[in-house]
Amino acid sequence: MSGITLSTRRFRPQGLLPAALIVGAALTYAVVSLATAQSAQLSWAGIAGLLQRMVALGITACGQTLVLLVGSIDLSVANLISVSAVIAAHVMNGRPDAIALGIAAAIAIGVIVGLANGLIVSKLKVSPLIATLGIGLVLQGVLSAAYDDLPGSVPASFRVLAYGHVLGIPLALLLLAAVVALAGFVLSRTVIGFRLYGVGGDARTARLAGIRTDRFVIGAHIAASVTAAVSGLYLASWLGAGTPWVGRDGGYDLDSVAVVVIGGTLLSGGRGGVAGTIAGVFVFATIDAVFNMLQIDPFLGQILRGLIVISSVAAYTFRGKAHVA
Repeated sequence: MSGITLSTRRFRPQGLLPAALIVGAALTYAVVSLATAQSAQLSWAGIAGLLQRMVALGITACGQTLVLLVGSIDLSVANLISVSAVIAAHVMNGRPDAIALGIAAAIAIGVIVGLANGLIVSKLKVSPLIATLGIGLVLQGVLSAAYDDLPGSVPASFRVLAYGHVLGIPLALLLLAAVVALAGFVLSRTVIGFRLYGVGGDARTARLAGIRTDRFVIGAHIAASVTAAVSGLYLASWLGAGTPWVGRDGGYDLDSVAVVVIGGTLLSGGRGGVAGTIAGVFVFATIDAVFNMLQIDPFLGQILRGLIVISSVAAYTFRGKAHVA
């Protein structure tokens, strides 16, 4: 069990990182709001709008965190988000009585895609980068070929997911909080979580300890695909219909990896957590909001995001070498 113990210990020291990221981003947001005389952005409505920017990426990134923790990666999530949104809207087709069926169809697609990704990576030993990219291209091809045959829209009652409130809190934020809480509980309070860290920290040691590592890789990929499907459902609710571009144009594949890495999860696996991931999502949401307030070209935001990711990886790498020394 030494491999599992080692990986969980490696997780604990990053406790202050999420708080530091959130405080830094929040201060930047507040300063820019005041400097540009847009104090309304500091009202509850403005803050809720900022937080709602996090929902789709945050849900997707929670699943991506699990995949990265076992030393894998999933680049199919963007196209899966689009497929889930399109299929859900097609099944619902504006009928309130078909909401449950549409949700079930989207989740089922997520399970199937995640299972395919996990089996290809764990059983066929294909590089997860290539395997999930390939599955993503398959999904994109299916969308391109079949979208005209899959018209549909979501009923008004389903749009409550994106626009409804409970006690003044957006329902979408409660959904995000539920996903984060579930992922955090699994990682920190269950045997499954400890073994996920063990598989990512040292797969060979985990196997010697009797852990069936393939099962955890497959399970992580299924979880990642299901969260992508949930994001697709949310975006279908937000847009009122499923569109084949919503996942790809949102950049959820690379952005979900980026925010996880910014939050302190290692690409090699075995270290990280959803608290850091959500902090990374908040940083990205803040960048978008700040650039909007400053009326700066949003493409420059992509450059800043890239620089933040590079700096984060470099800092973690340097810190890791210093610790070893």
